[in-house]
Amino acid sequence: MISVSEALSAVLKLGAPLDIETVPLAEADGRVLAQDVSATRNQPPFAASAMDGYAISTIDVVAGDQFTVIGEAAAGHRFDGAVGAGQAVRIFTGAPMPDGAERVIIQEDVTRGGDMMTLNANLDRGHHVRPAGGDFKVGDVITAPRRLSPSDVALLASMNVAEVPVRRRPIVAIIATGDELVSPGETPRDDQIIASNSLGLAAMFRSNGALTRLLPIAKDTPSSLEMALSLAKGADLLVTIGGASVGDHDIVAEVAGNLGLERQFYKVAMRPGKPLMAGRIAGMAMIGLPGNPVSSMVCGELYIRPLLDRFLSLPAGPRRRIALPLAAPLGANSLREHYMRAIIEDGTVRALERQDSSLLTVLAQANALIVRPPNDPDRAVGDTAEVIAL
Repeated sequence: MISVSEALSAVLKLGAPLDIETVPLAEADGRVLAQDVSATRNQPPFAASAMDGYAISTIDVVAGDQFTVIGEAAAGHRFDGAVGAGQAVRIFTGAPMPDGAERVIIQEDVTRGGDMMTLNANLDRGHHVRPAGGDFKVGDVITAPRRLSPSDVALLASMNVAEVPVRRRPIVAIIATGDELVSPGETPRDDQIIASNSLGLAAMFRSNGALTRLLPIAKDTPSSLEMALSLAKGADLLVTIGGASVGDHDIVAEVAGNLGLERQFYKVAMRPGKPLMAGRIAGMAMIGLPGNPVSSMVCGELYIRPLLDRFLSLPAGPRRRIALPLAAPLGANSLREHYMRAIIEDGTVRALERQDSSLLTVLAQANALIVRPPNDPDRAVGDTAEVIAL
């Protein structure tokens, strides 16, 4: 068996940044920016009013000062003239400041009578002008790599960027194996179960930027598995679930080996997730996950999410850990690194009582994994634990 860090290092070597493609900005949310993008205009492109009020040509004013209102400026409708001494232009938020204007007096601070505007007492001291280029200027850069958020899309739109260069989404083919499995919605026999791992993993991979292909469930026969493997052709990553242990019906390694698998490792000193396999086959990265539901999902978090980051040219490495005090004691750990399903609450972390790797209800409750090093001794309430937030 190899360590978790050795296994992750080997997995990351199976991937490389994918090609760059250009997509319309309307389709860029969640994609990974592949090249730096520069603003093509200033924002705002002109000095603009930040409030509804009156634009005047002087900063120094006192209560009782009077101004003649000579026009109006609204968003999208500039006042074409200039503002001189003793003059004001009625202005609305977002409108360009007229030539000669230095300050906006908010409308609450004036008394208007016909074309005359008089300043009230207790004037607001703000100038209420947004300078040209105050948000960003031509040439300002959004740097890559970066997973584009809705706010990023809004910023790019404001920069007048209509198309963006992004990394191609990695294609992940997923094959669940086992005679005991049927798809959701089917009627299982009394000795069968519903295939859940593949759906959960597909959701995980899509949320991390991948396209997924759920292939037919492979039965525990070489011919069925060979057929399923052939359907994965063209994917960037092949993920098999189950069949990677040492039982008589666990045939993934054997069948994949006959088809040219270049295996990097098999078995990791961790729980859950010991029977993990990785390598390359038919031009694809391949990861063989354990069949137990929690084992497969934990391995997806620890190994496949970083590999997807590698495909997308994002920083790829171990999942970020934080240190939190324990809300309940923990018994001593065994020889393998243990990833315990846990709940972060009120600044502390508590391991859930049941840790069996078949219990999806426990995983659904968890919002964290407590990481226990090999041979970690008993831990008391308040001791610090390393935690991966889910």
